[in-house]
Formats: sequence, C-alpha cells, structure tokens
Amino acid sequence: DKDGNGEITAEELRDVMRSLGQNPTESELQDIVNELDVDHTGTIDFDEFLTMMVHKGKATDEEAELRAAFEVFDRDGSCTISADEMRHVMKSIGDELTDAEIEEMIKEADTDGNGSIDCEFFL
Repeated sequence: DKDGNGEITAEELRDVMRSLGQNPTESELQDIVNELDVDHTGTIDFDEFLTMMVHKGKATDEEAELRAAFEVFDRDGSCTISADEMRHVMKSIGDELTDAEIEEMIKEADTDGNGSIDCEFFL
C-alpha cells in the first residue's frame, strides 16, 4: 500500500510480486485482485489481505502435515514410498493388506510408472 490509503491496487501488487522475483501478467494480476476483492472495489483492502494470509497460513500448515505423513511412510528418506514401505506402515497400524491391495494403492498414485509413490505427487 504505497500511498497509505489502506488498499492495494493491481499495480502495487505487481510491484511487490516483481520485487519477489515473480513476473505476473496484467491478466494474472487482475485475476488475483478479483479473487481477493470480495467487496468488488477493484482493490484489496486490509481485511481482504488478512483473509488471504490466514488461508495461505492454513495451506502451509496442511502442507507441513502432508509432508510429515509422507515421511512416516518414506522410511528410507528417498522421497518415494515403495510397496514394502507401504506394507510396513499399514501393518503397524493394524491394517494388513494383501500384496494386490498394496500394489493397487501404489499404482493409483504412481505418476511415472516406477512402482512407487513420489513425494512430488503427494505434496
């Protein structure tokens, strides 16, 4: 909010994003403003900005939780979950799946066909 009026314009948003190394198009900037501008003034006021930051914080928390869950399965730290790792965790929580069930779970999330779940898919 360069001019101190309590609102962020698309131009001010562009300047901030560029200072962070991003280069959004005018269309992308307008999309961001439109998404955040709940009162349809064409600018982002403090309450709208605060709402965005709270949601972003929740998304970050969710990502951290997903990462922690992935690490429970990824016992060797390889950024992949193998069938053996899946079987071990499922057994430890009392859910003994058949090899076919484990393979089906892996297959559904195996985006590159390597027989495991990559952390990029999960996170």
